[in-house]
Amino acid sequence: MTPRQPVEAGTFREALGRFASGITVLTTRDAAGGDHGMTVSAFSSLSLDPPLVLACIGHDATIAAAVRAAEYTGISVLAEEQQEISRRFADSDTDRFAGIPLVRGAGGVALLEGALAHLECRIVARHENGDHTIVVAEVLAASARMGRPLLHFGRQYGRFVP
Repeated sequence: MTPRQPVEAGTFREALGRFASGITVLTTRDAAGGDHGMTVSAFSSLSLDPPLVLACIGHDATIAAAVRAAEYTGISVLAEEQQEISRRFADSDTDRFAGIPLVRGAGGVALLEGALAHLECRIVARHENGDHTIVVAEVLAASARMGRPLLHFGRQYGRFVP
């Protein structure tokens, strides 16, 4: 068998860009009570019993150190009309929380008002793999409302049309 060449990074990104995903904002709080958050599309349910979710956080992400030290995290599943919030939390050069209406969840984590769903979680495991950390969290509380999701496909935002 001939050894395979590594997949070129651009080709890998293009292929993964063909996977439509919802958009979430993951938040946590540091020991001083400061809020940290970022847009995360690498998010998934993991288990129903116990209720677990996972998110993948790049080692170079601005939130990485806060997540490494955190006990709690919040997930806000964004609604279609929250595209600007998604962009803001993806931009490391902005005050992500300025003027954003919040509610507080477990451990004081910020949850974004207007989101389709909120998950209040306790981090139970972290796995270092490649250039990311896989964060596994137990869902302590969840809420959901009706609405259309914010979707991402091929480096663009899209709409869900039933």
